[in-house]
Amino acid sequence: MVFTDLVEANWLHVKNVSLDTDWQPQEFSVSPENSHGPYGRAARVGNVVSNPIKDPYSSAGPSVLGGDAGLQFWVRSALEGNLVSTAEIDTIRNDILYGSFRAAIKLTGVPGTCGAFFYYYNDTQEIDLEFLSSQLNATSSPVNLVLHSSLTLQDGNDASHSPTFKVAQLPFKPDQGFHEYRFDWTPDKVSFYADGKWLADMTQDIPSQPGHIAISHWSNGNELWSAGPPKTDAVMTISYIKGYFNSSRASRQADHRRRCTNPNAPNAVCAVPDQLVAPDPSGSNGNSTASTYFFSADHNKTTNQTVYSDKKKGGAASLGAGTVNFWLALAIITIIATTVL
Repeated sequence: MVFTDLVEANWLHVKNVSLDTDWQPQEFSVSPENSHGPYGRAARVGNVVSNPIKDPYSSAGPSVLGGDAGLQFWVRSALEGNLVSTAEIDTIRNDILYGSFRAAIKLTGVPGTCGAFFYYYNDTQEIDLEFLSSQLNATSSPVNLVLHSSLTLQDGNDASHSPTFKVAQLPFKPDQGFHEYRFDWTPDKVSFYADGKWLADMTQDIPSQPGHIAISHWSNGNELWSAGPPKTDAVMTISYIKGYFNSSRASRQADHRRRCTNPNAPNAVCAVPDQLVAPDPSGSNGNSTASTYFFSADHNKTTNQTVYSDKKKGGAASLGAGTVNFWLALAIITIIATTVL
């Protein structure tokens, strides 16, 4: 399937996420009743923390704040009344309709949180990869794969009994290193991957509306899901996120037609490379394994795309004329089917 737009963020080298033109840390509160747990949630901008590598030319090495380099998502042990202090970041763009989305994540080992990487339109059109830290132990490393639909609402926001809920066991410990998690969303199927290896397909209740991509780390004390709250502050770290997608906006579709007059021309279409090894910076070869490909860092590869700018934005990034922050020169992007390993 061909995709025409992208969003990429290499958080190993972003000094201040508030300057990122593609992503917005969230600030909101949800009551215990609406959060479906004994506690509510309070997403706080201050819980999304940039921690880049000191060396801007390396993909491994000491970080500015210590610990794992990347974008930190904190869940705090101290409550705000009856709310748990949590973290979330969303794409500014909400016109995302089908695509391939990948994030390099290191989970927390502190029990009592949920780490989530997802697409969202509403509570009945949502694609989720969710990690429950209380489920991680010496013999089990599950990831919960979910397509939320009307069945989720019928069961009181419990998707675990629906046909679009699956649990995949990972062959590694997700709280001990960075791994790439990915979902490919097309009109008739959603496929899930970890480090390029296929986990599951879902073909029922596929979302069909444009929405946004988000990453969150939260807890509401629900014993059947997140558990918690955590007894100590818990951090989940993201080193990068990449999304290749189509836009629902007529203006973006017209932009594509203007800049890609001949899709059969040489180099008009290029493949998105699969990440087949864990993008982890630890070990003697960490600088190599953690260094992954970004179209937006490659000369002449992303014409007419809005990507990260060092200039501080004054609000949501616009896709209108004159507001493109970074110009390169590729007409179109496609996904080549990944071999199941």
